[in-house]
Amino acid sequence: METETLTGLPHMETVTLTGLLHKAAVEFPTRRALSVSDKFDLTHAQLQHIIDHAASLLIASGIHPGDVVALTFPNTVELVIMFLAVIRCRATAAPLNSAYTAEEFEFYLSDSESKLLLIPAEGIKPAEAAASKLNIPLVSAALQDENSKITLSSNPDSNIDSVYQLVNDPADVSLFLHTSGTTSRPKGVPLTQLNLGTSVLNIKSVYELTESDSTVIVLPLFHVHGLLAGLLSSLVSGAAVTLPAAGRFSASTFWTDMIKYKATWYTAVPTIHQIILDRHESKHEPYSKLRFIRSCSASLAPSILDRLEAAFGAPVLEAYAMTEASHLMASNPLPKNGRSKAGSVGKPVGQEMVILNEQGEIQPPNANGEVCIRGLNVTKGYKNNPEANKSAFQFGWFHTGDVGFFDSDGYLHLVGRIKELINRGGEKISPIEVDAVLLAHRDVAQAVAFGVPDEKYGEEINCAVIPREGVSLDEAEITKYCKTNIASFKVPKKVFITDSVPKTATGKIQRRMVAEHCLAQMSAAKVPKFGA
Repeated sequence: METETLTGLPHMETVTLTGLLHKAAVEFPTRRALSVSDKFDLTHAQLQHIIDHAASLLIASGIHPGDVVALTFPNTVELVIMFLAVIRCRATAAPLNSAYTAEEFEFYLSDSESKLLLIPAEGIKPAEAAASKLNIPLVSAALQDENSKITLSSNPDSNIDSVYQLVNDPADVSLFLHTSGTTSRPKGVPLTQLNLGTSVLNIKSVYELTESDSTVIVLPLFHVHGLLAGLLSSLVSGAAVTLPAAGRFSASTFWTDMIKYKATWYTAVPTIHQIILDRHESKHEPYSKLRFIRSCSASLAPSILDRLEAAFGAPVLEAYAMTEASHLMASNPLPKNGRSKAGSVGKPVGQEMVILNEQGEIQPPNANGEVCIRGLNVTKGYKNNPEANKSAFQFGWFHTGDVGFFDSDGYLHLVGRIKELINRGGEKISPIEVDAVLLAHRDVAQAVAFGVPDEKYGEEINCAVIPREGVSLDEAEITKYCKTNIASFKVPKKVFITDSVPKTATGKIQRRMVAEHCLAQMSAAKVPKFGA
């Protein structure tokens, strides 16, 4: 979809996510909307009715427009319903990772200024401890089956008319998330009904999602990737979504669910694609024929993309997204709409995008610069963080912090995060490029390149490599392989062979975390520990 065809529509300013969801429920009332694997199915009309009732319970509990309501659940039906109920009553939903420590819950609850915390009936101890310390009311939510309504532990008297009288406004802040904080303290990102509504329309459009589509949620719903691309874009399209019975991704049930619920696509991060691929290559399970497979949130090595396409016979579309843009910014197209380029994240979708130099000048094709965007999907600014806003919004554009270039066909190629590019004696090296070479080795399951301080060059390249199961690899073999496949100055000086690397809660590998992990192991091996 071209930028102007979307942002130029006269009615775009009145778009709300809740309005789009209501429209889908009216158009496709009897079609399946949401399933919990092997438990129950909800139609679009049923889901909408349950959401409105849950919203009335929140209003009866004293939640007002603009209040922040935190939610922490696994990927359950209660999370989906309560999230949508919060935004239906014009409040702000702040979904949190249920695996956080009490200290982390405390930070996120206080930073978001949450008025209420919603949890599952079985409870989450660290969240409860944090809420108690901050004097935040705690309420559990449960849904027994598809014929029930949500019950809250606070048991308020609700009046459904209180919901029907509310009109959601495009300017309502509906979602409050934090960036993953690769280089600094996590920043709070408020996203409005208009931001979210615009983004789901962009996603629906580029992948041509319709009521005939079905997907299984692989990623956690406290993150924009799973929430916007997997769940909400499906629901506004009249399509169907299945939640795994375990409340999280499970490689052992993935294809069973995909086949049972007639999935037509799925979206995941590269690490999960690799898990699915490795299991398929060892187990040879039956798999469903898909319209497409989507990859986002981290760079997908061309070798992994090729293996995925060969294994499952579906086009793999790599995309580019971030929290501040309500997820999607660019994507490779469906085969009928253009070619897909391995190593590229495709073309801009539904917003303007340019490559700027440090002076704010737009760069020509094939010239590196910072990827910058503007559009109705982009946040108006970080919460209570004027310094971050000053650097993020310059020259009339939002600055992503990513270095990239457009090729002559208008496809975006990412070189790396500005702060993650490795400066070896003045040579700027893309860690993504080194990753791709390492991952092309047939015995490498995962690989991460990163910069480390070096007296001679300022920075030097190191990497962490996880061998494929049952394979033995050593540093010498990896170094030899790199020397024949990449320029000598890009060859990692040190190779850490390991069986795991630290990941974020969404399965994303952060180079800083991997570097710290590897260097700590090395120093622990060399230096005796004294005290703290």
